[in-house]
Order: sequence, then structure tokens, then C-alpha cells
Amino acid sequence: MTPPVRTPPADRRGLSDLSLREVAHARASPGYSLMRRACAVVALLGTLIALATAARHNVVRASGAPLLGEFFDAAVHPQLGGQFLALTAKATLTTLAYAVLGTGLSLVIGLVGGVLTSETWWRRGARRRPRIALASWAVARVVLAIPRGIHELVWGLFLLSVLGIQPMVPVLAIGIAYGAVTAKVFSELLDETPREPYTALVASGAGRLAAILYGLLPPALPDLLSYAFYRFECAIRSATVLGLVGAGGLGFQLSLSFQALQYHEIWTLLYALIALCAAADFWSAAVRKRRAVPLRAAAHVRPGRDRVLTGSILAVLALIPLSAWWVGLSPAVLWATRTWDLVGQLFMQAWPPSAGNEGVLGLFKLSAVTLAMSVLAIALAFLGGILLAFPASNLTRQGGRTRFGRAARARRMLVFITARAVLIVLRAIPPPVWALVFLLVLFPGIFPAALALGVYTLGVLGRLMAEAAENLDQRPLRALRAHGASRQQVFCYGVIPAAAPRFIAFSLYRWEVTIRETIVVGVVGAGGLGLLLNQQLASFAYGGAVGTLLAVIVLTLLVDFTSAAARRALH
Repeated sequence: MTPPVRTPPADRRGLSDLSLREVAHARASPGYSLMRRACAVVALLGTLIALATAARHNVVRASGAPLLGEFFDAAVHPQLGGQFLALTAKATLTTLAYAVLGTGLSLVIGLVGGVLTSETWWRRGARRRPRIALASWAVARVVLAIPRGIHELVWGLFLLSVLGIQPMVPVLAIGIAYGAVTAKVFSELLDETPREPYTALVASGAGRLAAILYGLLPPALPDLLSYAFYRFECAIRSATVLGLVGAGGLGFQLSLSFQALQYHEIWTLLYALIALCAAADFWSAAVRKRRAVPLRAAAHVRPGRDRVLTGSILAVLALIPLSAWWVGLSPAVLWATRTWDLVGQLFMQAWPPSAGNEGVLGLFKLSAVTLAMSVLAIALAFLGGILLAFPASNLTRQGGRTRFGRAARARRMLVFITARAVLIVLRAIPPPVWALVFLLVLFPGIFPAALALGVYTLGVLGRLMAEAAENLDQRPLRALRAHGASRQQVFCYGVIPAAAPRFIAFSLYRWEVTIRETIVVGVVGAGGLGLLLNQQLASFAYGGAVGTLLAVIVLTLLVDFTSAAARRALH
């Protein structure tokens, strides 16, 4: 065995900070550095322009400061009366039931749509009729791309116009919007799964559906389950948002309490929502971590006997009928004659789309407002995510083992738990609720909407960043440590440069999501295309609503293309 090579003490003492920078950026080419700086300059200029746009009008409403003080003072004195606690418990169960049923429907749509939009499904037919197979695949992708670009709140507002206040409204709104997104993710997971078992089954004469069910789904099942539980966590927040527009549950009670300025009741409801989201977050995280269990398990251990996965699946199967019973779900409303008559009338009023009273120029201006809103929100989330990601991640072993005293370990654990708790609270409270809070002291416009979206996105982005920091490759960090770098130097020249590309990629992805979320804060009067859409739906101007919705979709596509180009340039 070759003995380890030891670095002479003199060389270790002579290692300068400049050498550490060279080690950390050894792979950075001049072209990559130039592109990275150009993107940074564009991002900075865009943020400054958005900030200048937001500051053109009055922002702070000083008269609302006492109300904001009363709001946060009520946090330590929530409403704990027995009658209101019972009401809160019922609303919590209703929100949970809508999330369970909406997620279940989205998984059905996602599984069917994922198979039909996967390249694997159409590959066999492409050998015989390539043009027909390609056209069919493209049509399937376009059909699912349309509902994917429409926020679940918009689906809820349209369904409320047709079905009225029915339990099917939040279930369908979550199921359709999430189902289209899930179908895209499932199709990508199926296409990335090794095809050897699928190819063997097809070669032995099995049909495409049977080959996918027995050849592709079993190896892809851990990733599919992982994403399904992540979607369930998101569905709780979506069910709360839909409650704000009359669908019931915690969101509906929050809306009533905000209208009456009952801050003690608001905090009781918020604590219930945070507890529900935290439980779903821990459950989802536990299931996602099981993806690596089959790789670590010994040969005699079967993944199918995993108690966490098995128990989670059984719990979901039990929750679906219980949730349907709790909310009184009645699918019969879907094929009622009155429902389809209203659908026909709605389509007749909505077609052809129009620019509404605002005109094309007005839609363009509101699109610019919405874009500025999303830029400010993602800038706030990115900066806040960097500040909270590292305290919320377990970096005590980065670059090698380091011994800590009890006091240091206690401080580190306190910081870790606090940062994680802050991120959970930030992402547990939906953007409309944050917008209502900020509107106490800010005038309606870009700024409160951007703050609401930024605070919520900070909770999501901070969590993604923390997980990315924890999953960094340890070998470069150990190399820096072996050359005599201190823990601070390893963090500055090893952890930060390695984590930065992932942080940027996550931020660009969340920007795509944030542009859709602007609709959510718009309906509470925070401005942009969302406010216009809510006004058009309230006045039954469906032609203008469809035109506004098309403007949102076009803006979303532009952001998607810009984000994808930036990711490719920085890759």
C-alpha cells in the first residue's frame, strides 16, 4: 500500500488566500467568468429598474403602523376559546381533506398524462409512422402545457363561476393545475429511467402499457412517490389560498378574520396552518429520504418492506375516503345538466378573447408591473435565502471532522433549529396572507405584492439552498482542509463557490414559479395582472379575463425561456 503523501509544514504555512481562490476557481474558464458577470450585471440592472418602478408612487402608509403593532402583539395572545378552537380544528381538517383529494386527482392525471407525454410511449410507434407519432406526442404535450400555465387559483375562480361553492371546486382546481405539472415531471422521470426491463418486455411480445407498468414504473416508483409527497405538501398551501376566495377551510376563516380585523383569531388560524404545513413537511422529507434506502440496504433487505414508505402509502389510501366523507364530496355535480349549461354559456361569453377596457397597451403596462413584481420578489428571496441557507444546513462536517465543545454544539443546534423554523413559517403562510399583512402599512401596488411573494419564496428557496449546501461534494473541501485551510477559508473558498451555481439555478427556477404566483397576490388588491383578472371575473367580463390570462401565459413563457437561456449560459 502506498503511504499517504504528507504536506510539509512550511508549505502548509505558506498557503495564501490567493492560492485558495485559485484552487476554488481552477475550473472557471474566462468565457464562463465573462458570462457569469454579464448575467450578474443584467440581474442587478433589472432589480434596480423594478425597484425604481415600485417607488414611483407612495409606498408607506404611516397610519397603518398601529394596526401592524396590534397584529404582531396578538401573536402572543391568540384566541384560545373552546368554540373558536373547535372551529379552527374543523377548518384545518377541511384544508387537509382538500389537499389530500386534490393531490390524489393530480396523481391520476399526472400518471396518465406522464405516460402519454413520455418519449418512451411514442418511441415504438415512431419506427412505423414517425410523423404520426411525433405529431401525437406534440399534441399531448401542448394539451397539458395549457393547464400547467394557469394557476390553481384561476382555475378555482372559473370553477366557482360554474359550480358555485362546492367541495369539487378546490379539488378540481388543485387536481387540474398540479396534474399537468405532475404529468411533466412523471414523463421526464419515466424517460430517464433505465429501459432495459421495458425493452426486454417489448421484445418478448408485451404491449406498451404492460411493458411500462412492469418495466418502467417499479424502478421509477421511489422518485414518483417522493414527488407525490412533495406535491401534497404544496397542496396544503394551495387549499388555503383557494379558501380565501370562498372554498372553505383555513383560508376562508382567515379571510373572515382579516375583514373583521380579529388579529387574535388570525394568529390562532395561522398557528394551525403552520403546524399542518410543518407536519406535512416532515412527512414529505422522511419519504423523500427513503429514495436512497434501496441503494444503502443490504442484499437481503427488500425495499418493499420499508416501514416508512409502506405506512405512508397505507395512510394516504385511508385518508382519501375519509377526506371525501368529511367535505361531503359529490362528483354528481360534474355531469349535472345545469353545470354543462353554465359551461356552455361561459365559453360563449369568453370567446373571442379581448383586451378588455385596458386595451392592448394597458395589458402591456400591467405585464411590466407583474414582471417588476416578480423580479423584486426573487431578488429578495435570493438574498434572504443565502443568509438563511447556511445556518439551516448541517455544515459541521464540511471539509472533514471538526471537534466542537458542548457549548459550541448547543449554539450550532440552536441556530440550526431556529433557521429551519423560520423557513417553515415563511413558506407555510401563503402569499395572499402575507400580502394582507403588508397592506396594513403599505399602499396597494408593486411593493407589498413583491414583499409577499419574496417572503414566501424565501421560505421555499432557503430550504432548497440548505439541502443543496448539505449535499455538496466533500472531496474538494477535504483537499482545502488538507492544505491547511481554516474552517472559515473552507467555507469562503470551497462551500460558497461550489454552492453558488446551484443557488442560482434554484433561483431561476423559482422565478418561473413566482411569475405565476403574481396572480395570487393580485386577487387581494396588490396590483398587476392578477388584480385586473379578479376584477374581470367579479364583473363577469369573461372575454377580457381570457385575454388577461393569455397575457399571463405569454409572460410566463418569456420568463421560462429567459430563465432556461440563463441556466444554459451558466452551465
